[in-house]
Amino acid sequence: MFKRRTPEAPADPPQVVKPGGKGRPTPKRRDAEKLRRQPITAPATRKEAYKKVRERQAADRVKTRQGMAKGDEKHLLKRDKGPVRRLARDYVDSRRTVGSYLMYAMFAIVLLSMLPIPAARLLVLFAPPLLLVVVFAEGLLLSRGIKQLAAERFPGEASKGVGMYAAMRAMQIRRLRVPNPQLRVGDKEKV
Repeated sequence: MFKRRTPEAPADPPQVVKPGGKGRPTPKRRDAEKLRRQPITAPATRKEAYKKVRERQAADRVKTRQGMAKGDEKHLLKRDKGPVRRLARDYVDSRRTVGSYLMYAMFAIVLLSMLPIPAARLLVLFAPPLLLVVVFAEGLLLSRGIKQLAAERFPGEASKGVGMYAAMRAMQIRRLRVPNPQLRVGDKEKV
């Protein structure tokens, strides 16, 4: 009368899947711990640990530098990200600008200032302000052009600061621009 009855357990308990659930049973704790366990490969000395960290950081820097040079969106700085900034880079890189030759011209002016020729001294006096005015005017024209083009192509995107970005890029020596130019001079139809 008071015997314990053991009901026969079903062979496979029914799987209850909640909507939005993970769709599988929770693993046993011992199984999860077994999967997490890995042999410890800690360096023997502090010097080795620092060496490994420096090597890893150097490899990361090289990878990031290469990504930036290619123009890979993932590796770019915040100031260079986005389709509007890419358009500005292409817009500037497809043109030959006076600003990109400004440093060369200033170096030539410094060399001319060392000559004892009166005509060279006169050139040294008037050339730098004239060059700066030309570069400033060119920057304004580039800025206006890229703002109009960005408003046409990307009406929903924020274009704040894109004009200054383009003007500053136009003043950099072409070889030293980061990210590297993706277009050659004269490829205006690709912009």
